[in-house]
Amino acid sequence: MSQLFDDRPTGLQRKVAGIYALLLVFNVAAWAWALAAFNGHPALLGTALLAYTFGLRHAVDADHIAAIDNVTRKLLQVGRSPLGAGLFFSLGHSTVVIALTVAVALAATALTAHFDSLRNMGAVIGTSISAGFLFVLAFANLVVLVSVIRTFHAVRRGEPLAETDLDLLLNNRGFLSRLLRPVLALVSRSWHLYPIGFLFGLGFDTATEVALFGISASQASHGLSFWSVLVLPVLFTAGMSLVDTTDGILMLGVYRWAFVRPLRKLYYNITITFVSVLIAVLIGGIEVLGLLQGRLGLSGVFWSDIGSLNEHFGLLGYLVIGVFIASWVVSIAIYKLRRYDDVTG
Repeated sequence: MSQLFDDRPTGLQRKVAGIYALLLVFNVAAWAWALAAFNGHPALLGTALLAYTFGLRHAVDADHIAAIDNVTRKLLQVGRSPLGAGLFFSLGHSTVVIALTVAVALAATALTAHFDSLRNMGAVIGTSISAGFLFVLAFANLVVLVSVIRTFHAVRRGEPLAETDLDLLLNNRGFLSRLLRPVLALVSRSWHLYPIGFLFGLGFDTATEVALFGISASQASHGLSFWSVLVLPVLFTAGMSLVDTTDGILMLGVYRWAFVRPLRKLYYNITITFVSVLIAVLIGGIEVLGLLQGRLGLSGVFWSDIGSLNEHFGLLGYLVIGVFIASWVVSIAIYKLRRYDDVTG
């Protein structure tokens, strides 16, 4: 096990296979737990899918991308290959999520008698905060995306790529990644990202964790057992660790390629930032439209579909997973068809 995360640049294919074997076992076990806990309750299985989806989406937040990117680049420059950077970051982050989800669920159980009177107000406030932050996140990432695209086209035209300028651009992603940059500079092993991920989790700079806490509180208030509620943050962890680990491994490969083709680094960042913007707008938009539909009593085919999505929010998980897959497939196809590897830069 220790050899999988020793950061040595040897046996990388074997290590990648071992890491994904662990992730596969973890994801399968998490879903087996969910199926056992929510057997016969389709609505709760939808909630489980939503928690898993939140983890997938949360992993493409700007702060996650920037932290994993910075550490991967730093360790690669000193001869290490940090395949576990994304995994350790997500595990540290998830520790906070699980701990506070448990706390919120316990508090909700204690306040069950008063929960109904607070539910409507909490739904409006929670949805507004969640959607608002997602739109802010989308705008911030869109600004970075535009800058990276401009740099990408400049390199395609044959203009030189200044590595320091690109690093400065990529380091601007995410508020916490900028705030904790001195701490990131101290990382010398991939496992050091566990406490870094924990610190990022304390910031609560995303709305997905708040939404997960709300789901846990709601389910606990309806009499769901404590161990069943715990399935939700575990599924969140499974989804986030899968994407964060993949991001770290892909970024390591991109930076190894970048010594030959720097354009690949730019293209990868365009893809991952675009996915972040698209998913944030998708979830935030559906939340806002659902809130308007419910409060204003809007009707029609479109509003009926929006209402159905919000009533069965777990369905959104399929959309998000579909967006992930479609974005990467289209991105790879464009890269191959445009023959970007043939560009001199």
